[in-house]
Amino acid sequence: MSIETVQTLVIDALKLALLISAPMLLTALVVGITISLLQAVTQIQEMTLTFIPKILATLFALMLTLPWMIQKLVDYFRGLLESIPDLIG
Repeated sequence: MSIETVQTLVIDALKLALLISAPMLLTALVVGITISLLQAVTQIQEMTLTFIPKILATLFALMLTLPWMIQKLVDYFRGLLESIPDLIG
């Protein structure tokens, strides 16, 4: 197995990890910014106010995108397992 092959596999795995984590991270980011703006406008400076909405929104995003995430992972691992003979030979 050449160094280029290993680099390609690592880069593909990192791209997949970023792609799969993006919906939850972006949801938490949007909810966090929205709550922060609401806190700035109303001058409520309670730190625990941001946690529950972010957790709930992230769990909701996870429930919505979980089938898509699983399909992406299955496709990646299926392609990885099918490429083993090419990598060895």
